[in-house]
Amino acid sequence: MSANIVIVIIVTSLATYLSRFLGVISSEKIKETSRLFRWFNCLAYSTLSALIARIVIFPSGSLSEIDYLIRFIVIILSIVVFYLTKKNLVYPTLFSAIILSILSSYV
Repeated sequence: MSANIVIVIIVTSLATYLSRFLGVISSEKIKETSRLFRWFNCLAYSTLSALIARIVIFPSGSLSEIDYLIRFIVIILSIVVFYLTKKNLVYPTLFSAIILSILSSYV
């Protein structure tokens, strides 16, 4: 059993670091202002927003026990905090966790 775990760790590490290495090699030739770079940037943000929307709309685990209204209130308040803090991601992340726990406990 422990030999299988070691093999799995080695194979996943190789896959992870090989893809990162190939990304580093190929990124030297791509300019940040190019259309290809902007396309990949848009693709990454759209994938992230789709995952966040899926978590909010179709949650699993303990988040599924929280009402939709509470989740959407927390999202709207976190977006407001995001823009008030000049697009800092730390404050809305902490704020959303605190507000979600408070609202789920008392509402």
